Amino acid sequence: MAKYLLLKHYRGDHEIAPGGLVPMDQWTPDEVEAHIAFMRQVADELKANGEFVDEQALSPEGTFVRYDGEGRPPVTDGPFAETKDLIAGWMVIDVDSQQRAYEAAARLSAAPGPGGTPICEWIEVRPFYGHVPTVTE
Repeated sequence: MAKYLLLKHYRGDHEIAPGGLVPMDQWTPDEVEAHIAFMRQVADELKANGEFVDEQALSPEGTFVRYDGEGRPPVTDGPFAETKDLIAGWMVIDVDSQQRAYEAAARLSAAPGPGGTPICEWIEVRPFYGHVPTVTE
């Protein structure tokens, strides 16, 4: 078994999704509930298979912070794309193969959006390190 992080990306280039991506704050309450119910259903399926580890939806608030010398942490909202604009949430799965991770990601990508149509969102599949790599000089 190997662990994978599935990142839900809300990129602006949803060429597959009919009409492009409509921000969730413009969905009806029923559309939001259907989307969340679908995500719970996928998590329940993964739990039944013994593949589910954890999941979280992310709030749209977020800030980049980095070390910039003693007492000076710069805080910024740009000019680069920020994770709050791209990542809506994540799920960790523990599956037998990379192919299975791709299958789970494709299932998540089919979550319904406005009108019940699959939003075809991008899901980034990132494997966990099996072990921490050794750095030698």
